[in-house]
Amino acid sequence: MTQTADRTDPDPSAGAIHILALYRFAAIADREAVRDRLEALCAPDVRGTLLVADEGLNGTIAGPQAAVERVVDGIRALPGFADLDVKRATAGEMPFHRMKVRIKPEIVTIGLPDLDPARNAGTYVEPQDWNALIRDPGTLVIDTRNDYEGAVGAFAGAVQPNTVSFRDFPDWFRAEGRALLDQTGAKRVAMYCTGGIRCEKATAFLKAEGVPDVFHLQGGVLRYLETTPEADSLWAGECFVFDERVAVGHGLATGSHSLCRGCRMPVSEAGRASPRFVDGVSCDRCADARTGADRARYLERARQVTIATGRGVAHIGAAVGRKT
Repeated sequence: MTQTADRTDPDPSAGAIHILALYRFAAIADREAVRDRLEALCAPDVRGTLLVADEGLNGTIAGPQAAVERVVDGIRALPGFADLDVKRATAGEMPFHRMKVRIKPEIVTIGLPDLDPARNAGTYVEPQDWNALIRDPGTLVIDTRNDYEGAVGAFAGAVQPNTVSFRDFPDWFRAEGRALLDQTGAKRVAMYCTGGIRCEKATAFLKAEGVPDVFHLQGGVLRYLETTPEADSLWAGECFVFDERVAVGHGLATGSHSLCRGCRMPVSEAGRASPRFVDGVSCDRCADARTGADRARYLERARQVTIATGRGVAHIGAAVGRKT
């Protein structure tokens, strides 16, 4: 799978499935009407998931290029959505079984539905300007992703809250993050996440908490890794992604991590060398939690996936990814 920037260059593979991750914080007055419009735009060729909330839209869709671009054009025609953020990738086969358009309280869950990122988010920082910002000793850099993501890779010197869920971020900041600001004497906060949506919402939260100078990485780590030469990069390790690549490195080349099919967590090369790692069953994280019945069930699932792959068909047991 190849990630590209937000552009519509012709894909050299005529039969490629185009996968678009998109979001935008913008007020939606009638969620039901927007949901119905999106369902109509996506039929019949586009699959994936789109979330609709008062605060905006978020999701991932896949299909033929003309079909997914039709959806993007339709969303950008909605009031406030002209600047929809889109990240593109291609694949040889459809990664989704169906199309789901769902109404939710939030498009990325932090548990504070009264936040208004469309009006009160922090300042975007383009990838080419990010290094200068985070090198400044007056900047406190915070990773808004979860613990397993930070373990795969992070910006050098970034604070790792080690949260299990993005919903835990407000409690972490109130308990520890604010104290770090006081202790370090930082003049500003810079935050990042995989694609930009979590850190954008987190900046609105910090501003609501009275932190005035808050910045976030435009396009997230993925755009940084795509556009920043490796020789100039301040990123260490790989970036976890929510698809079969598991993790990517500079230039968005597929990384070295695989996925534990038991707990759906990333596993490094060292982790796969552990005697507790059994492909398709368990890793160091989850081995102790697996019963004999679990192991038998997971081994059978792995066997069925292998058979399906050999036949060139998809198997639902191969589905991966964790919610943000």
